[in-house]
Amino acid sequence: MNKEDTPLGEFQETLHEATELLSYPAEVFHFLKNPMRFFEVSIPVQMDDGETKIFQGYRAQHNDACGPTKGGIRFHPDVTPEEVKALSGWMSLKCGINHLPYGGAKGGIICDPRNLSSNELQRLSRGYVRAISQFVGPTKDIPAPDMYTNAQIMGWMLDEYNHICEYGAPGFITGKPLVLGGSKGRETATSKGVLYILQLVCEQQNLNIQDMRVIIQGFGNVGSYLAQYLYDLGAKIVGIADAKGAIYDSAGIDIPYLMENKDAYGVVSTLFRQTMTNEELLEQECDVLIPAAIGGVITSENADRLKCRFIVEAANGPTTKEAIELLDKEGIQVVPDVLANSGGVIVSYFEWCQNLQGYYWTEELVDQRLKERLTESFNDLMEIVSEYGVNMKVAAYILGTKRLAEASHSRGWININE
Repeated sequence: MNKEDTPLGEFQETLHEATELLSYPAEVFHFLKNPMRFFEVSIPVQMDDGETKIFQGYRAQHNDACGPTKGGIRFHPDVTPEEVKALSGWMSLKCGINHLPYGGAKGGIICDPRNLSSNELQRLSRGYVRAISQFVGPTKDIPAPDMYTNAQIMGWMLDEYNHICEYGAPGFITGKPLVLGGSKGRETATSKGVLYILQLVCEQQNLNIQDMRVIIQGFGNVGSYLAQYLYDLGAKIVGIADAKGAIYDSAGIDIPYLMENKDAYGVVSTLFRQTMTNEELLEQECDVLIPAAIGGVITSENADRLKCRFIVEAANGPTTKEAIELLDKEGIQVVPDVLANSGGVIVSYFEWCQNLQGYYWTEELVDQRLKERLTESFNDLMEIVSEYGVNMKVAAYILGTKRLAEASHSRGWININE
């Protein structure tokens, strides 16, 4: 079985461990290790110079036993089928851990939005929806923003879907502009969720966030808001990274200055003369290391060089299974992505509920319910850690897999009893 070579191999390996700990028959693992459906689409887009370029897109629907599938769409040059499949599986686990009536999904397009004009980006977004429109919808599969996509792109996609279906369906997509039925608190939901989980970990370990030294690898939507929240609470942000480099200052970084001067893609390292690589930043001394960018950045090759007390995974799949095993031996706890960054899908669920009801909540109510949901999920996960004697990553897989398997069993698809 694959180990550190693909995200899908990472997902499958820990899933296999979870199903064995749950004493499930082998059929459960074989049913859940791949998405139930996977689409590959070709999207013709007329570029501004008149040329038509063909973009490759994907959509994976992992499991719909608990309800419609749910998951973001990323625009990135390194999108692969394996990554999209793994992300859909991770999303299923997030929904299971947080008791959401969804299964997981994920989408992606191989492109670099930084090299596309606004008009080209809009035509690409609409073309993707046309390509998958027969397989998605408010009761089938509900997209959302992900890496390099945002509320505006969700607005274009909603409009295209409405044209195709010939009726208004705001619940088709989440993370959209407020004026189109978006939810207050959705843009900052993933960052708020990471913050709430970090606060719960600190409470459990009798730690104080004030003056805590934090490194955040990634300064996009998630990393930048999180940096501001932690800065406001008195934490010392000593390291920040973006797609072009990283900065480190043991005395602390002026986060409000970075927030005012970052570009549309969260790049701030170009503001400084002295920079380092992302890889070098990960190995600097801190209390909390928060990878908030891409997957697979902490591996068996660099795990023994980390100088942090614990890791909170704000990105999807930033730490490999082999790395976590090494970190366990060093006493460095890893708070898993499927819990830590699940604030986004939780508030997307809130947005979907608001769309179906036609009644919209205050931001205070959204935050309150997000914190309540994550606190319950954190406590559930820690009970699994104690019961099975495993790390938080494996416990999260056990918790998420259990709900998926039970729902699939109840539908008569698989048998979970030996």
